[in-house]
Amino acid sequence: MNVKSPKIMILYASYGDGHYRASKAIEACFRSKGIHDVVLLDLMAESHPRLNEFTKFIYLTSFQALPFLYGWIYNATKDLRSESALLRAVNAIGTGTLKKAIRQHEPDLVIHTFPQLILPELSKRASLSLPMVNVITDFDVHARWLHSGVHRYYVATEDMKREMIERGVPAERILVSGIPLRPDFGRDEQPPADTGIGLTLNPGKKTILLMAGAYGVMQGNREICEALLAGGDYQILAVCGRNQELYQGLASDFGDHPDIHLFGFVDEVAEFMLASDCMITKPGGITLSEALACRLPLFLYRPVPGQELNNARYLEKKGIARIAADPVSLRAEIDALLQDGGQLSTVMANMENLRKPMAAEVIVNDILEQWFQSASRKPVTAQIGSAPPRLVIH
Repeated sequence: MNVKSPKIMILYASYGDGHYRASKAIEACFRSKGIHDVVLLDLMAESHPRLNEFTKFIYLTSFQALPFLYGWIYNATKDLRSESALLRAVNAIGTGTLKKAIRQHEPDLVIHTFPQLILPELSKRASLSLPMVNVITDFDVHARWLHSGVHRYYVATEDMKREMIERGVPAERILVSGIPLRPDFGRDEQPPADTGIGLTLNPGKKTILLMAGAYGVMQGNREICEALLAGGDYQILAVCGRNQELYQGLASDFGDHPDIHLFGFVDEVAEFMLASDCMITKPGGITLSEALACRLPLFLYRPVPGQELNNARYLEKKGIARIAADPVSLRAEIDALLQDGGQLSTVMANMENLRKPMAAEVIVNDILEQWFQSASRKPVTAQIGSAPPRLVIH
């Protein structure tokens, strides 16, 4: 019996860059297996573009102006139940757009890489039987990801799975896959001295990758560079993301310094990581997973309260990352690690316990296995206004 390939819809959001990168990694993996009917939808941007831009502005501004307020809101809502009035209101935003998209694309499965769970409520109201899975893109579990209508969860760690079970999610619905990354993060080899990213590095100096985030919102970059360049022991790859002001400011301060190389937004993230001895960054879930895949020691600078601080604390607890609050202590932490082979070996060993560079492959293989097992038994369609047979994801 020939079983048709599934139509996939991936819902993401453009707050930061991580949710989109996870979505593209999953899409690429599906396409590599001959599943080409895959559509990505930035639901908030499509349904409420002005509100989307406003909330993105507030989100990015919070890293600079109101980080503790954002963290308070995040932690205050972390353990809410999906039936709470607040979460139901938040998850209602974009209902009309999603309904229209489902009618247009007729997906067989919906994947969330951002916690905007409109579909469970829509499924009840529209008599829609459409499987949905959540790919959690942090090392922390928030209530917004959890809903009884979700058929499958893909998570980064066994610790997350245990926490979700304690919060009432059936164990059989949770697979510890890791966070999905692009295929180039599955490589183990180091690049040559001529890195292929437009420069030749000095093999006599340790290379430190400074990544300020996709929008360049990490604070203290100039002070960090000053501390690291003192003494001439290190060379820096400073990636400023889409923050032109940051790029121009660093260029003005350090443009003639031979040991600092400035970049804006880059796509060759794996190349940069593989060329480096350690990284200083903000602790977004995707960036942390990419560093783990590349076995790159992590220094997390002034993490913002909320999921990023929780990510940072988790990796610090696991002996993988170190948190620093000022340039002097950051420099001291880097010196201590890079000059102590025993400490460095311990960090590398701890990384092996968490790194999952093939997470996208694990997720897609699991979805397709469930699909072909179920679809071979009965046809599956998904149209609003009808009640088709349910694809069971075990």
